Amino acid sequence: MKRRGRPLVIGHRGASGYRPEHTAAAYELAFELGADAVEPDIVATRDGVLVLRHENEISGTTDVASRREFASRRTTKTVDGVKHTGWFTEDFTWAELATLEARERIPETREDSAAYGGGILRLRDLIPLMPDGAIMVAELKHAAYFESIGLPLDALFAEEIADWAKPENLIVECFELTVLEKVRARGVPGRVVFLLESSGAPADQVALLGRRAAPYSDYLTDEGLRSLASRVDGISVDKRMLLDRRGTGATDLVARAHAAGLEVYTWTLRAENRFLAPAWRTGDPAQFGDWQSEFGLVLATGLDGVFADQPDLVRALLD
Repeated sequence: MKRRGRPLVIGHRGASGYRPEHTAAAYELAFELGADAVEPDIVATRDGVLVLRHENEISGTTDVASRREFASRRTTKTVDGVKHTGWFTEDFTWAELATLEARERIPETREDSAAYGGGILRLRDLIPLMPDGAIMVAELKHAAYFESIGLPLDALFAEEIADWAKPENLIVECFELTVLEKVRARGVPGRVVFLLESSGAPADQVALLGRRAAPYSDYLTDEGLRSLASRVDGISVDKRMLLDRRGTGATDLVARAHAAGLEVYTWTLRAENRFLAPAWRTGDPAQFGDWQSEFGLVLATGLDGVFADQPDLVRALLD
């Protein structure tokens, strides 16, 4: 594994600290602010079009709830063992989704961003926005679920990305190892990265094995990390897994993963007080806190990439 001299700065859903996530404005701004890469979350429509939304339930990030013509589409589904009520991408054609307006997810925290909008993007719409040398860190969402309803994300993604992807400009990530292995088997170039939660178990394994599914914690032992190194290029973890309980010191996870031959990425660096560890909060939850201290601790672990809502702040620390 060839490790970079400094971590990749990845615009999380674009520059989502300043513009509504997954909009063209968010992606364009991320690169203007110095991001090396951007992260699109990928789900599918009923007619097999890959669209960029953090979840397949879209009421929190679009105006779908106010659209009378789609009122009957509101429903309740269980996705990866969790019940959700709302509107789901797989119940719409792309032509229908294209009529929706994207909205800021947390307007109470990001009032400036809430003044902006934009349309929903397809994966194919992001490709022309990628500057030369930029990296796409594509996250396939709820792969086992989409497979179960006849929308295999690995096949759809491999076809969509075929003419653009190169080993140096693509990273594919997912919370499910099976889809990463399918992507690799389809000859998609680039690195594959396994996302790990701090609790629970991978949805694909739960679907297959039920209560016998190995928890995420098993993958984070020294033995588990060595085993992962034969299957993926890296891991991506919640930033809390890199910090101690107080958030004022670092764990040894990066060092152990590097020793096993894995790259390490973390999510998500956000400057507002509500997202910082308690030790670095300075007041109003919607205002920036002591982000320099928390970000600095994370960067000092020597990891390979960070997802950030405000990529310019990470760039400022690195520069």
